[in-house]
Amino acid sequence: MMYAGSEPADREPDSSARPPLVRELLLVVGLFVIYKLGRQVANGHVDEAYRNAGHVWDFERSVHLPGEGAVQSLLLHNETLIHLANTYYATVHFPATLLFLVWLYWRRPRHYIWSRRILAALTGAALVLHLLFPLAPPRLLAVTGLVDTGQVYGPSVYGATPATDSMANQFAAMPSLHFGWAVMVAVGLIVATRSRWRWLWLLHPLVTLLVIVGTANHYWLDSIVVSALLAVAFAALRLPRTAPVRAHLPWPSTTGEPVPSAVPYATDPVPSAVPYATDPALPAAYASTGARR
Repeated sequence: MMYAGSEPADREPDSSARPPLVRELLLVVGLFVIYKLGRQVANGHVDEAYRNAGHVWDFERSVHLPGEGAVQSLLLHNETLIHLANTYYATVHFPATLLFLVWLYWRRPRHYIWSRRILAALTGAALVLHLLFPLAPPRLLAVTGLVDTGQVYGPSVYGATPATDSMANQFAAMPSLHFGWAVMVAVGLIVATRSRWRWLWLLHPLVTLLVIVGTANHYWLDSIVVSALLAVAFAALRLPRTAPVRAHLPWPSTTGEPVPSAVPYATDPVPSAVPYATDPALPAAYASTGARR
């Protein structure tokens, strides 16, 4: 018995479960455009975003979460490490998620549909939260004392003036989709594969978490909130199971006697083509019968 979540890594993909490519491309592009437009709509709430940032910072200190500065101080010891962290933040997020979806589409179609639904639900919920709770990242909050590593060391994906940045909404820190998507990529690959090394995919969200906190683009609370949203999505959208493969069994006999198998067992005697070839008494009986004729 084998389900979609436990199929071996070398099993051929079920092409019947693969949705049409053109439809999927249009759907993914449409979702991305809606997300980008939604983030732009959420732009402009500068004062509210800074107020919320102060509340988040105070809340984290009141519940004794570790300071984001502890992670950043480790990166600041080496300029090369800072460059790597900024580059990871700027270049890995979208390409890694896109490659993840493309691989699942061709190799694990059922897992692809499930993962796409999870990502769409998570992104939609995050967009709503961006609209309801604009939040300035810690790099923009003076009380944190953190360095905007992207602007100081580069590379940066954001404009130098957050309030007028037309490329991205810098006041949409909560929840962190960088971390949420990274967790989904890791979980999706762990579920869809059977390699003994598949658990190493957890390094992706772990490195992402250290990067988004160390570069002061997100608070710890941003990753906690997105993890909660992802848990709800996992509970609501379960991976569908394939029908179990059952062996064909013959119908039971109405007389209660066992039904003979269609294929003889290896231990069953094979009847001879000549009846008396193996019984020495038969030739004599046959001869006496012929004599009486």
